[in-house]
Amino acid sequence: MSRPAPPLTGIAFVASRTPEARSAYERLERRYGNTDPREADVIVPLGGDGLMLQTLHKFMNSGKPIYGMHRGTVGFLMNEFVEEGLVERIAAAHKTVIHPLVMRTSDAHGRKDEHRAINEVSLFRQSAQAAHLRILIDGQERLAELIADGVLVATPAGSTAYNLSVQGPIIPINASMLALTPISPFRPRRWRGALLPDKAKVTIEAMEADKRPVAAVADHDEVRSVRSVDIEMDHATAINLLFDPGHSLDERILREQFGF
Repeated sequence: MSRPAPPLTGIAFVASRTPEARSAYERLERRYGNTDPREADVIVPLGGDGLMLQTLHKFMNSGKPIYGMHRGTVGFLMNEFVEEGLVERIAAAHKTVIHPLVMRTSDAHGRKDEHRAINEVSLFRQSAQAAHLRILIDGQERLAELIADGVLVATPAGSTAYNLSVQGPIIPINASMLALTPISPFRPRRWRGALLPDKAKVTIEAMEADKRPVAAVADHDEVRSVRSVDIEMDHATAINLLFDPGHSLDERILREQFGF
C-alpha cells in the first residue's frame, strides 16, 4: 500500500508573460496558494524552456527542487500542464540532478568575468572575419588552430539544444561527459568536435583577436572581445529537476537520439 504524499509547506509559482502562462498562474495560485520562494519546498515555473532556464539561473544556489509545467512554445524541460493533483504529482516525481558550466573570461581590456550556463558556453565570431581559435584541454594544446564561426561546450542537459542544431552529439543525462562542438568549421574541415570527461577544463584562446574579435556567451550572458575563455563543470552546484514518472529528462534525451 502506497504512503500518502507528504504535505508541502508551500509551492512557489513563477510564470512567463504569455497569456496562457499568466492564466495558468492565476488558477494555480487560487487552488494551491503561492509561497515566497525563500520559504517554499518547490519552485514551479509555468512557460517554456526559456522561462525554465531563467528559473534555473535564478534559483541555482537555493537547493530548491524545480518542477516545470509547459505553458509556452518549447517544453523539453517541462512536464505536461495539469491543474489537478499537483501536490501528488510533485511527491511522485523523479529527480534529475544537473550541474552548470562555469565560464571565466579575460577580455581585450584585461577585465575578468565569470558566468554560469545550464546548456552551453559558446564562442562566436564578432565580425565578418572567421574566428581563429586555439583549444587546450587541461592545459595541453589539442587543436592549434580552429577556423570557424565559433565553438561551444555543452552539458548533457544542453546537448539537445544549440549543440544538436550544429550537429553535435546527444549525451545521456547521467553521462559524465561534455560535448565540444565546432560551429560552421572551415579548417580543419573534417573536425566534428570531441566528447570530453566532465572534469576536463577547456581553454579557448582567440588568435588575432584585434582583427578577428570573438564573443563568449554562457546561456544568455555575453562577454565581447574575449582573449581567452576557461570552461569547466561546476560540480559543487547541484540543481534538482523534477519530472513525472515515465517522462524523465534521461528518457526524453534517449528519445531524441531516435528522432522522436
